[in-house]
Amino acid sequence: MNKNAKIYVAGHRGLVGSALVRRLEKEGYSNLILRTSKELNLRDESAVKSFFDEEKPEYVFLAAAKVGGIYANNTYPADFIIQNIQIQTNVITHALRTGVKRLLFLGSSCIYPRECPQPMKEEYLLTGPLEPTNEPYAIAKIAGIKMCESINRQHGTGFRSVMPTNLYGPGDNFHPENSHVLPGLLRKFHEAKINQSEYVEVWEAESHGGNSCTSMTWLRHACTS
Repeated sequence: MNKNAKIYVAGHRGLVGSALVRRLEKEGYSNLILRTSKELNLRDESAVKSFFDEEKPEYVFLAAAKVGGIYANNTYPADFIIQNIQIQTNVITHALRTGVKRLLFLGSSCIYPRECPQPMKEEYLLTGPLEPTNEPYAIAKIAGIKMCESINRQHGTGFRSVMPTNLYGPGDNFHPENSHVLPGLLRKFHEAKINQSEYVEVWEAESHGGNSCTSMTWLRHACTS
């Protein structure tokens, strides 16, 4: 990318988006287009259309998404599938319409089957049932991946998908219920050490009746120095 290219980072205040912005700025890219969710609601198709018409970005990093850990995915499944499909459909569609040169879509390792052979390979996608707890989120991400693939096939574009896994770091969500596994565990053990707790409670997902139902239980882990 040219150092002066117009680059739109969707979700620039999130964990991945903020890391992308820091790296791009470090590499000397000075023409970054950034919008908060209050400034641009990516679920609003007309707002996204107007944004692309006005700004005309050359490159797009699509890091915006509704994300959360096991508890959040299990509690708000409709929100996760609806909002993520809305976000990615609006951004990808108007990136195509306005001639964006390259787009990078961020997926998730949860797109692979629950009983996926290890280590995971790309060809294992859509070869088995998904983890029920976050299936709606996974289906939304699979739709985004296939959307990029289909657009490339039909239009010869350079839209790519990558699968970041087990991310944590600056800007992460450390909410006690809605965070992902690693930041959630970091918070629990950090607080346990400060409070000198004898044990830490962590979530465990249990499936019942195949993929029809998933419940959450607690496991207690003794704290040691």
